[in-house]
Amino acid sequence: MTDFFLEHLWYFVVGFCVIAYTVLDGFDLGVGILHAFVKKDEEKRIFLNAIGPVWDGNEVWLVVLGGALFAGFPAVYASLFSGFYNLCMMLLAFLIFRAVAIEFRSKHPSVRWRSIWDAVFSVSSLGIAFGVGVVLGNLIEGVPLTETGDIIASFGYAFRPYPLLIGVTSVVLFTMHGAIFLVMKTEGALHTKLRLWSQKCMMLFFLFYFLTTCATLIYMPFMTHRMQEFPWLFVLPVLAFLLFGFIPGQFARGRDGTAFLCSCFGIGCLIGLFGIGTYPVLVRSNIDAETHSLTLFNCASSPLTLKVLLIIVLIGVPLVLGYGFYIYRVFRGKVKIGSTSY
Repeated sequence: MTDFFLEHLWYFVVGFCVIAYTVLDGFDLGVGILHAFVKKDEEKRIFLNAIGPVWDGNEVWLVVLGGALFAGFPAVYASLFSGFYNLCMMLLAFLIFRAVAIEFRSKHPSVRWRSIWDAVFSVSSLGIAFGVGVVLGNLIEGVPLTETGDIIASFGYAFRPYPLLIGVTSVVLFTMHGAIFLVMKTEGALHTKLRLWSQKCMMLFFLFYFLTTCATLIYMPFMTHRMQEFPWLFVLPVLAFLLFGFIPGQFARGRDGTAFLCSCFGIGCLIGLFGIGTYPVLVRSNIDAETHSLTLFNCASSPLTLKVLLIIVLIGVPLVLGYGFYIYRVFRGKVKIGSTSY
C-alpha cells in the first residue's frame, strides 16, 4: 500500500466515525433535548426507553473516533485535546452525567429525584449537541495553531460568532433528528404531538440551515473551492437539501421509517460537505494556513503504524456494526413500557 492510499484510507475512517456518531448519537441527543418539554412521567419514560437499548452503543463511535485520531493522526489529537482542553473536559463531563442520568432516573420513585435527573439528562444532551457544533465550527474557521502544533487560545476563543452559529444549528438539527426518531417509535396521542413537534423542528432547522449556508459562503468561501474544482461534487449539497425536503412528504404518507432514514442520510451528506470543504486540512491555522495547518499529509502516522492499526480496524469496526445491527433489529418497533423499563 502506498503512503497516499493509507493516509486517505485513514481520513475516510475518521470521516466515517464522525458520520456514524452524528447520525446515531444525534437522535439520542435530540431525544434528550426534547425530554425537557414533556411533563408526564409516562411520556418521559417512553423517551428514555426509545433510546435505552441503543444509546451506549451509539456512543461507541465517539470512542472509535478518538482512537482513530490518536492512531492515524496523533498530531491532530494532541493539538485539539490540549488546545481546547477545557472544552473537551466539559464535553466529557456532559457525556458522563448524561449516562448517569439515564441509569439513575428510574432508581427511585421520588418526584424530586426524577426531576433532578431529568434536568441533568436534558442539559447534558443540549451541551453535547452544542459542543459538537462548536468544535466543527472552529475546525472550519480555523484556530491559532502555531508552527509547533500548539493552539494558543483562551477558553472563550472557541465561542466566536461562526462556531456559535454552527453550535446552534447542530442543536436544532439533532432536535429535529430526535423528534423524527420518536415519531417512529411512539403511538397514540404522544405520537400525534411529536409529529407536530417534528414539523416545527424542521421549519426551524431550514431557517438555520439557510443562515449557516449564507454565513459559510460569505465568510468561509474556501469551503466551496473543492466543489468549484470538481463541479460534480455539487451533487452532495443538492442531495442533502432534497433528503431533508423529502421528510414532510414521507410523514404525510405515513412512512415514518423512511422519513428517519432521510434524516440520517441528510446528516451524512452535511458531514460529507464538511469533509469536502476542509480537505485535506484537519486543523486549519488562522495564523498561517499554508504552513501551520495540520493536513492528512503532514501529520499522519508512519506507514507501518497505519498498516498494523488497519488490521485492528478491519476486525473491530465490523464487530461494532454487527452489534448495532443486532440491537436495532431486536428492539425495533414501538416503545412499550413494562416492569423492566426505565
